[in-house]
Amino acid sequence: MLGVAVLVSAVLALTPTSSAQAGPVGDKCSTDPTAHAADVPSPEQFFGFPLGQGQPRILTTEEINNYLKAVGSASKRVVTGTMAHSVSGQELPYAIVSDQHHMVPGQLKKIADQVGSLRDPRSLKADKAARIAKDSPAIVWIAGNVHGGEKSGADAALRTLYELASGLSCDVAKRNDNLVTIIVPTQNPDGRDANRRQNEYGFDLNRDWFARTQPETDGKIEMLRKYPPQVFVDAHEMGGRQYFFPPNADPIHHEIADQPVNWINRIGAANGEGFGYNGACRPGVTTECYFNYSTYDLFYMGYGDTVPAAGFGAAGMTYEKGSASAVQDRVQQQFNTQWATIGWASDNKREVLDGYYSIWRTAIAEGAAGTLQPNEVVQPTNTVQFPVPDIKIRSYFLLPDRQIGDVRRLVERLRDMDVEVYRLKNPVKVPSAQILGGRSAANLTVPKGAYWIPMNQPQKHWIQALIGENPYAPFPYFYDVSSWSNPLLMGVDTIYTGDELSPKADLVKDIEGGIASSAPPKGSYSYPLDSAAASELTFKLLASGVPLSRDLTSGVVSLPAGALTPNTLDKLAKSLGVTVTGGSAAPSGSPLRTPDVGLFAGTGISTTSGSYGEARYVLGNRWGLDLKPVTTADINDNTPAFTERTVVLVPDGSNSTGGLTATGQANLKQWVAAGGTYIGLRNEGTRVARAAGLTSTTEKPKPTGYQVIGSHFRVDVANDNPVALGRPLEDFQFNNGDPILNPSTTGRNVLTYPSDGRFWSNGYTVGADALKGTAAIVDEPTGAGRAVLFAYNPLFRAYNENGIHLVANALLYQGGTPAAQQRTLSAEPSRSAAEQAEELPNLGGEWRPITIEVADADLARAQAVIEKYTDTAQTASAAGSTYITIPNPDGLTADEHPYVRDLIRDLDGAGIPLRSVVA
Repeated sequence: MLGVAVLVSAVLALTPTSSAQAGPVGDKCSTDPTAHAADVPSPEQFFGFPLGQGQPRILTTEEINNYLKAVGSASKRVVTGTMAHSVSGQELPYAIVSDQHHMVPGQLKKIADQVGSLRDPRSLKADKAARIAKDSPAIVWIAGNVHGGEKSGADAALRTLYELASGLSCDVAKRNDNLVTIIVPTQNPDGRDANRRQNEYGFDLNRDWFARTQPETDGKIEMLRKYPPQVFVDAHEMGGRQYFFPPNADPIHHEIADQPVNWINRIGAANGEGFGYNGACRPGVTTECYFNYSTYDLFYMGYGDTVPAAGFGAAGMTYEKGSASAVQDRVQQQFNTQWATIGWASDNKREVLDGYYSIWRTAIAEGAAGTLQPNEVVQPTNTVQFPVPDIKIRSYFLLPDRQIGDVRRLVERLRDMDVEVYRLKNPVKVPSAQILGGRSAANLTVPKGAYWIPMNQPQKHWIQALIGENPYAPFPYFYDVSSWSNPLLMGVDTIYTGDELSPKADLVKDIEGGIASSAPPKGSYSYPLDSAAASELTFKLLASGVPLSRDLTSGVVSLPAGALTPNTLDKLAKSLGVTVTGGSAAPSGSPLRTPDVGLFAGTGISTTSGSYGEARYVLGNRWGLDLKPVTTADINDNTPAFTERTVVLVPDGSNSTGGLTATGQANLKQWVAAGGTYIGLRNEGTRVARAAGLTSTTEKPKPTGYQVIGSHFRVDVANDNPVALGRPLEDFQFNNGDPILNPSTTGRNVLTYPSDGRFWSNGYTVGADALKGTAAIVDEPTGAGRAVLFAYNPLFRAYNENGIHLVANALLYQGGTPAAQQRTLSAEPSRSAAEQAEELPNLGGEWRPITIEVADADLARAQAVIEKYTDTAQTASAAGSTYITIPNPDGLTADEHPYVRDLIRDLDGAGIPLRSVVA
């Protein structure tokens, strides 16, 4: 193999020879690149083997933690600590390494504060910024193992730590003088221990960065705020035996500043020079080599590269090593790229810090002018197909008229990324208002109490990236979703404008909410249950034994004033951003009860990822519900584990019947008729209900070329139905290629897509008109119970707040009436027909199938390439394009899939123009 002779380039010849001290000591450095301090334990001494070349196995989490502590105790260049704790309580340790003069008490904080001050040119003059760039080290992060089974980056990070902590060479001295390097070996210890991509709740932590739902992510971002990076490496693994580092594939989000993209591309060149092994992949060299400009984009704002880039101005980079290589090669190549990256950052430290200051100065100027950055493509064969429109955005306003808890949750999400948010002291008239959802208004009055987000502030890029109506993908390649606009996810009324405004407003300094007015001892407190935040408050109050009532017309929840102390209620409500109002009237409405929820863990359901884990997190962790597993056998055999539940939630999965026998389906139907509530999510959740005769909905076939890539749609809401109580008449719903449900003829269509001119979507869609007039949520009564069916996943990544509120409503839904039982009898023929209807194939599992669009004329060439990988591809043509669909029944994302990355690269290499790629 070629790589044996060129494992490590001369630049990276750092394999430790002996831990005996070599070269002069003190402030002098050695010309010997292998010289190391004797008092810092080497990997060989600590583990009994080296890290990288010669390494026989991957380290355990315990070994990682112990070595980190040992190096931290031995080296004056290192400070260690705990960044966060995992879901199971494990530590996420870190090490900070730099010149020992930077590590004396107070100095490290001073460096971090100085670098952080570059992010606000309003309070830092250019001459002082230049002095900081000259005198202060830059901050580099090396983070590994965000996906638990991708382990080599963590081991390599320990090798990097050892070299920086103990190396005596002049090269190491320069790096430590110019940089503060923060090393986080494993971002997902629970996943590492389980050899599983996801964390303990089944969340992909590399999709959680903006929402910060998981403790591992939240603690990491808090530390990033404390030590803002200029370079951030996120070390991963992929299939095969190759290595990826940027330059990235298209698309790149338009609000990532020019400087980080420039640094990323230059670091890529440095990585190429220092990679060793077989160098760049090319014809005849396809293993132990590297590639760029393919597969890994820089677009979705939930990644470990995009958030450091857009939110912190860093060169955020994903490095991917093929997991089929030997352990020693995986770790060595990860180390080579980490070391080359740190070397580039050290060599260019002053330029980087000067540029870092310019990022924020430019952002403020763009925000003041209302300018959005244009989108671009970097791959030579691509062109910008969907340019950023010529619009001005100088301000956003979050309206306080409803869902105030979720409005405030969004305010806090922004503030937690250093966005300045203001609360209006007086109404303000906006001459030209754009309303999220594709509408506009002239001379719109924004009320007092609304939240104002001016764009002329340092975090302009992050504001637009997070809450903009559309991310404007320049080119139709999608590795993840195509929209994540937070106001649309939450259903928060939001407007933006290019008008120059100077309203009177106060800077928000703390979360708002709590008790707005006190209640007399025999009175009550109340709040509208109209948000995910209010839902969480409701379940927490119920768990504390507080009696709650809900008005089934207004949705307002009330509780006796004496049910708990005002201080306790105020503290809890404020923590969730919910305003509670006191009054003299007694509580009124129907009593609310804590549901006894069974979570279906039967055939077709993955209990370690996706929809099941999201339910565990939202319902179990956030809401405190005691979820009890219900298996296929429990329903088939009618065991108490099933029959004693008041609610059964069936998450999304890959099986149409959940494994239920005819007897099991009859048991399920009888349980619902006796008053149970069945909640079904997306594919498996709706199909199990149909197979059991609980719904008259059927699935509508998707037209050829249909693509809905994680987009938002306007929906009509039947808010007089208990499932939608507290929602507006129009709302937004997130759709990720979900099943298209024909409306029910036997129940209530709670959420439907408009069939008139109000139909609207953002993100990337093709053929979405097929959704017009179809149902997104159906409430199907059977006897005294009901089936509530969601065509989509309302718990998706736990950041779809309007969907989460709807799930809460479904859980709190009261039992049926005799009249409802009579209606069920007339529904039987329609439901029987639906039960017998031909079932459409589920090609995408919990995610989506792989779809590649080529010109009709290129089909034969494309098929010749694809047939090397799979014989399952399906083709269909429309309007001059052929859509090649590859089933993905396990619901694997592109970076989990065993061959899709290689397939796309081979299609590109064959010179076949790809009109769109969805993976």
